[in-house]
Amino acid sequence: MDEKVGVYVCHCGTNIAGTVDVEEVATWSGEQPNVAVARDYKFMCSSLGQELVEQDIKELGLTRVVVAACSPHMHEKTFRGACERAGLNPYLFEMANIREFDSWVTDDREAATHKAKSLIKGAIERVVHHQPLEPLPVEINPNTLVVGGGIAGISAALELADGGFHVYLVEREPSIGGHMAQLDKTFPTLDCSACILTPRMFDVGQHPNITLLSYSEVEKVDGYVGDFTATVRKKARYVNEELCTGCGICVEKCPQSVVDDVFEAGLGQRKVVYTPFPQAVPNYPVIDRENCIYFQRGKCKACEIFCPTEAIDFEQQDELIEIEVGCIILATGYDPFDARRIARYGYGQMANVFTSLEFERMVNAAGPTEGRIVLRDGETQPESIAIIHCVGSRDQNYNEYCSKVCCMYSLKFAHLVHERLPNAEVYNFYIDIRSAGKRYEEFYQRVLAEGANLIRGRAAEVTDVARLPDEEGKLIVQAEDTLIGQQRRIPVDMVVLSIGIQARHDATEVAQIFGLGCDFDGFFIERHPKLDPVFTMTEGISIVGTCQGPMDIPDSVAQGAAAAARVMSMITQGTVMMEPVRASINADQCSGCRICNNLCPYNAIVFHEDDEVSEVITALCQGCGSCVAACPSGAITGAHFTDEQLISQVVGVLWDVRQPELVPAEEG
Repeated sequence: MDEKVGVYVCHCGTNIAGTVDVEEVATWSGEQPNVAVARDYKFMCSSLGQELVEQDIKELGLTRVVVAACSPHMHEKTFRGACERAGLNPYLFEMANIREFDSWVTDDREAATHKAKSLIKGAIERVVHHQPLEPLPVEINPNTLVVGGGIAGISAALELADGGFHVYLVEREPSIGGHMAQLDKTFPTLDCSACILTPRMFDVGQHPNITLLSYSEVEKVDGYVGDFTATVRKKARYVNEELCTGCGICVEKCPQSVVDDVFEAGLGQRKVVYTPFPQAVPNYPVIDRENCIYFQRGKCKACEIFCPTEAIDFEQQDELIEIEVGCIILATGYDPFDARRIARYGYGQMANVFTSLEFERMVNAAGPTEGRIVLRDGETQPESIAIIHCVGSRDQNYNEYCSKVCCMYSLKFAHLVHERLPNAEVYNFYIDIRSAGKRYEEFYQRVLAEGANLIRGRAAEVTDVARLPDEEGKLIVQAEDTLIGQQRRIPVDMVVLSIGIQARHDATEVAQIFGLGCDFDGFFIERHPKLDPVFTMTEGISIVGTCQGPMDIPDSVAQGAAAAARVMSMITQGTVMMEPVRASINADQCSGCRICNNLCPYNAIVFHEDDEVSEVITALCQGCGSCVAACPSGAITGAHFTDEQLISQVVGVLWDVRQPELVPAEEG
């Protein structure tokens, strides 16, 4: 082919040049067929590097461009933009990753240089077969779906609503608020959690631009960026919200109060008719069907008898609602780590071992003990408390990652104990203290000054087996103090396990509904961890808060606002351009086997019964290539990933391996 290819090899400081002989690679590249110019430059992604590409396209008449640098996820869009500004179709560009795939994986300079040549050769051979492509314009529906009513979802919803755009906020619990609603104070400022959260909850409930669908779940999502259709199941409360005044008489008169209260972390019990907490939004009760006497035995109906507005409706059914939106923001939150999984700490076996969430409810003035720190008997105040950090986090047996908030809330607990029980001894068992946020280190120093005992070392076990007289009736924490190099046995009255954050138990199922991916820890995967931390690979769907990974309240709020800003940007544009890398089916070759229909993760392929052929709905297709690879008839072509392009790339990569079956016929 008579093409003029420009090859540009990036030093990336020493990231690439420290291992690869960049100058030699550039010289070698210039000797390859179809290459009109080959250069190396310190930082190709810089403004000067991009201008170099633009200048050569204009002055040398380049028809194709190859940049050998870092991952395409990082800068493919950057260099496509440079080509476009110079008048070259951006899809006549190819990027060779010689950093992550080469220089970062070896110290062998000779091998790294050779591999860089192979990757670049493959890119050169591929790019000459590229075809010009044009982005697909899509109009954006101005409505947005926010899934999850914790602080991240609330922040995103309010930002969009205040900007004048309509939001559907779907929350699976009877009230919004999430885990933040369970907290007492927030570090490092010790603000009342409810004082921060509940005004924002109220704003959500009253905002004219927000449709709140609590006690609801998204069951299905169809469509594509700009035109999603979500099917939401609004579960039956058995309370007519239009008639209910939230007076609470039904809760008061309900005779059944034997259900562990999830909001109180199991420390208290609730009625079968209940409102999750006093500041709940919406403030309507819900009937727990599984434990209701009427639904079990057909008797009772006390709530219905005493309701002054006749709002109780035992015949109410789940309702399916279809919502049409342009963008979706997922803020589905996290699950607390189950402390029972670490049996050596005795949670669930020894009465006075508590989780951090239980302790949060205990110290909360609105909690089951009205803020009093007491043992399980409900009366005795502890004289000594051990707080064990990193329970379920930073542990290869459970979760290797840091949960990010445990150190700080454990220090907060130490402060609250000293505040409520000035004479109590507090022991914090930690691996190391991670206080990296704004004013976090100052809070750490404050807790130290208050007299907390910090013991550096992971607690080995918690036992109630006494060996010494002063251990009788106590819980004994066994740990190695690594600062003094000794084993220690510390008897205490109460143990608090600082449990970590983990992905929600149903994250995989939710990911399938929305067409997302999950990492090895179960958290949703963002498009790029640095350059695009809120959007996902599915255009139009973003993730915020702890569904993406562990983060604290300020980070969750910031992410919610960031996602809202991105969505508003798309809405105000009116039309966005979709990537044209899509599959297409040659109807003449299609055998109607339907293999592609069942494989497509985006439901982008339909089968026409009349013609017995399949067709790709271009707007739904995400260009993943599953159908292309699976089609036994070879009837499906992936734009920008044709057989010709891919085979040429393979042949190029194997430029110095003379295997006849891999060498084109004209060279054979």
